[in-house]
Amino acid sequence: MPITEFLDVLRCPVCAAPFETGRTALRCTNGHAFDIARQGYVNLLTGSVAPRTADTAGMVTARAEFLASGHYAAIADAVAGWAGGHERGVVLDAGAGTGYYLSRVLDEVPGGLGLALDISKFAARRAARAHPRIAAAVCDTWRTLPVRDRSVEVVLDVFAPRNGPEFARVLTPDGILVVVTPTVRHLAELADAAGLLSVDVRKEERIHKSLAPHFESVYSDDHDVALQLTTADVERLIRMGPSAWHVDAAEAARRATALGEPFAATASVTITGYRPRHRPHR
Repeated sequence: MPITEFLDVLRCPVCAAPFETGRTALRCTNGHAFDIARQGYVNLLTGSVAPRTADTAGMVTARAEFLASGHYAAIADAVAGWAGGHERGVVLDAGAGTGYYLSRVLDEVPGGLGLALDISKFAARRAARAHPRIAAAVCDTWRTLPVRDRSVEVVLDVFAPRNGPEFARVLTPDGILVVVTPTVRHLAELADAAGLLSVDVRKEERIHKSLAPHFESVYSDDHDVALQLTTADVERLIRMGPSAWHVDAAEAARRATALGEPFAATASVTITGYRPRHRPHR
């Protein structure tokens, strides 16, 4: 979907002014312009320093290939079940990656539009073509989002950084934030066998504490999925996650091969729904 369909949602990351219609660029009313890439996304990062935490092309490709295998389909279905209660409106995915989860949610929101935000241009490139009703923008979701106040009905945060103040600002008063985080059981078998990074045991506690000033939890469910992984699956898992910053492609292949196949592991996540604390009284 053309990013120009989101002019009433996006705002200038420099001055917060609204954008005007543009075919090849978004230009705000104060003259700041951002070119629309030929792949369909717009880069709204500001400053001259390239982000060091952005997923590389290799990481994004590995993630797209792994997700295409269907191993996380049950998780995506569960997310869509919680987030798909709206018949229309805008679903914003902060840290959207390839757009996999956002696409599944939009299948449950027939009149909805999806805005995929990610700091990686390679991820935004994928997300922009993941679904007919998705548009994508590159931005740093730790900073002020280039999104207007109270302009989106759903915010998704799946395995991504959580910017509580900004999520609260952009959500409508009746909106919902859906957060997906790994439990300590998530791929624990693989972390132990392949020497990968494991999940912090206090992660869930820290998430709730960071969001508490702005949101109240309204539901929370754990989802465990038994996986039977091929060597290629394991290699992709290593290359698509945070361990990829410490393990090169050759070493990932070596570790995956050493485990044999099928390799049994568990995908384990907590899906939590939050409502803004300051909602209108009815």
